[in-house]
Amino acid sequence: MPLREKTTGPTMDFLAARKQMLESQVRVNDVTDLRLQRALAETPRELFLPSELRELAYVERDIEYAPNRWLMRVRDFSKLIGVARPDEGELVLNLFCGSGYSAAILSQLSEMVVAVESDEDLVRTAEENLNTLGLSNAAVIAGAPGEGAAAQGPFDLIIIDGVVEQNPDALMSQLKDGGRLAAIVRENGVSRGVLFRRDGDVSSHKPFFDAGTKAVLPEFAAEKTFAF
Repeated sequence: MPLREKTTGPTMDFLAARKQMLESQVRVNDVTDLRLQRALAETPRELFLPSELRELAYVERDIEYAPNRWLMRVRDFSKLIGVARPDEGELVLNLFCGSGYSAAILSQLSEMVVAVESDEDLVRTAEENLNTLGLSNAAVIAGAPGEGAAAQGPFDLIIIDGVVEQNPDALMSQLKDGGRLAAIVRENGVSRGVLFRRDGDVSSHKPFFDAGTKAVLPEFAAEKTFAF
């Protein structure tokens, strides 16, 4: 679906930064899907940040723009979506969508996106951002992202926009048979992009790449243990 991008403000600077991002953070990191590259190239990341943070939109780092909500560094985000391989005919669940960037990218790669966010201000912001870009195949709903959205499923693909320290086993039941779940999983201080798959009543997972992202979602943080 073509984007309807704003043309006011210092657009040329952001366009140049976005092009540089694509060349230095995406293509060089084995993200070869041309549809994904196009979505990243055409989606203004700065739109999804408050005005005081927009100059950081294309810096290679996690950007926290609201409590426990980040724009994940592009290298890790693009590799995660590349591993998940969303398809044009698929229904995708996007958890912890925040201001809507991940939903915007996924909506250009799939048939329909259900995006879940618990912060009502961010729900409104995400809706406004998606509307600004003319992306009508993404629905943002208020809810507990850690619980998924069973009523809207089952889903072909689930994307968790953030880092988990616990395997998201409870979400696997919301996948169709053969469905996938992609997340950055942090274990023993190491973050990796992992793809989970449901085959009947059996689930499996496979790590695909090391990630630099450390933005752990509190809902999926490891339980604290104490040694005596």
